[in-house]
Amino acid sequence: MTRSLDVPAYLNRLGLGGLAGPPSVESLVRLHTAHVERVPYEFFHIWLGRHTTVDPVESAGRVFLGRGGYCFHLNGAFALLLEELGYQVTRHNGVPRSLAGHTGHHVALTVSGLPSHRCPDGVWFVDVGLGDGIHEPLPLVEGIYRQGPFQYRLRRSDLEPGGWRFDHDPRGSFHRMDFRPEAAVMSQFKDMHTYLSTSRDTAFWHVLTVQRRDAAGVDCVRGLVLSRIGSAEGSSVLSGRRDYFEALADIFGLTLDDVTPGEKDALWGRLSESHEKWLASAAPRTDLTGPASPVSA
Repeated sequence: MTRSLDVPAYLNRLGLGGLAGPPSVESLVRLHTAHVERVPYEFFHIWLGRHTTVDPVESAGRVFLGRGGYCFHLNGAFALLLEELGYQVTRHNGVPRSLAGHTGHHVALTVSGLPSHRCPDGVWFVDVGLGDGIHEPLPLVEGIYRQGPFQYRLRRSDLEPGGWRFDHDPRGSFHRMDFRPEAAVMSQFKDMHTYLSTSRDTAFWHVLTVQRRDAAGVDCVRGLVLSRIGSAEGSSVLSGRRDYFEALADIFGLTLDDVTPGEKDALWGRLSESHEKWLASAAPRTDLTGPASPVSA
């Protein structure tokens, strides 16, 4: 990699421009919570037909411009930021699985060297790329953890020898995610990213999802359905073009300033068509807040 990360710009995007000092558990928590609250999970690049890579510097550039991404973008950029700040980061190959049995590939993160009373070994599970996943880092210690309205579990994986399993809350968009113990590099995810971004066989092509986590729950737009899980739960249909793009800006901070009016028109047309097909399906989903998001990246 020949380019470098603009750390001040990244911290400003997270609202942490004054963050200073050596790596600590407290600072890691601040970085993680700010990231999931301010940088949404989204994959508009697929629906807009735009080429992206797994280069963390490129992904960080998207973040600076007010965009988000999916796991390869979000965790890739966040891992680089943490390393620039002096944290010991390991990337892992992860495999999420939905309740329906679908699987996908994911880049998971751990941060080591930060022991505390909650985490004697000093290794933390860190992930800003799961959409409706964790709000704060979790100690990489077997146990049950509650964050806001959600309950998670970490345990040893029975599918990935030596690896770990993250069990999501039953209301989450996937069932669990297993990740391998060995370190991975971002280039290992290049082919999977290309497949997920271009293949019409993946869920990413059929349902556009945007998610944003906060301390009290998750906001989600799946297709044209806006839902809230956690505090003030509920769901509604964004039936108009203006309602849709206003919701993106107001709730998720996605103004899509880099998208032309013509691209927005085409995007809205495709979303409307997809929604009509969903309504006309033989057994449309009535549980608008349950697991239905893509189960990878």
